Amino acid sequence: MIDFDAQLYKLVDAALQEDVGDGDHSTLCCIPADVKGKAVLKIKQDGILAGLDAAEKIFKYKKPSANFIKHKNDGDEMKYGDIAFEVETFVHTILQLERLVLNCMQRMSGIATLTKQYTDKLKGYKTRILDTRKTTPNFRLLEKEAVKIGGGVNHRFGLYDMIMLKDNHIDYSGGLDAAINKAYNYVQAYRSDLKIEVETRTIDDVKKVISIGQGKVFRVMLDNFQPEQVKEAVDLIGDMFETEASGGINLDTIETYAATGVDFVSVGGLIHQAKNLDLSLKAVII
Repeated sequence: MIDFDAQLYKLVDAALQEDVGDGDHSTLCCIPADVKGKAVLKIKQDGILAGLDAAEKIFKYKKPSANFIKHKNDGDEMKYGDIAFEVETFVHTILQLERLVLNCMQRMSGIATLTKQYTDKLKGYKTRILDTRKTTPNFRLLEKEAVKIGGGVNHRFGLYDMIMLKDNHIDYSGGLDAAINKAYNYVQAYRSDLKIEVETRTIDDVKKVISIGQGKVFRVMLDNFQPEQVKEAVDLIGDMFETEASGGINLDTIETYAATGVDFVSVGGLIHQAKNLDLSLKAVII
């Protein structure tokens, strides 16, 4: 289980070290350290708001006395001209955190907005959308949080919280049988909490997993299957395993895959194809 706050604070510390270094000299040169101020987060582009809770945590982590007033919540629709939050604290704090908070919220809102477009396509189907590990290094925590805010579901967070036997693992291990059995024996010996997912590339692979994977595998990935092949695989598998379709699925094709009855569709593009939305943090003179 990920300690979200602890991971966020590590991210914040690293980001501020990168940005502030030995001092925010633009602020230090002209504003006394004891001056307090107020700023508002202005929406400059329509979409789904994400990162508001993270912004509050960031401000209060660096300055616990900060007064953070929400006007919206994560997951809300936002329109140009809306105000998302107000913050009152020391001006030095506002100016040092401004770019970090904006970078996080702009990125997260873009991901949440794109994810919402996908989840809207899945209304009426049982299929749910998964993200992947195709994330920005050291920013995965907030990118995956944005997927959840947009209505998606997080896949494994990293290499440590699920076993996923993909094509290279299978080939290096000597085939599906060997890979599955080695993974199962490993889980029994070392980490009984780890679930095993297996990638399949053909219907014959699916049949092989059915024959050897019961009681060992919990999910079968159908990689680069056409919708009719996904339907065939889903019908063969029934309730034996969870099913996941993956590979090149986009907004134009996702509904066709959902119609097959597959449990999950994974789309790396939720994160790596999302475009940041425009937000700004503006000083309010009081």
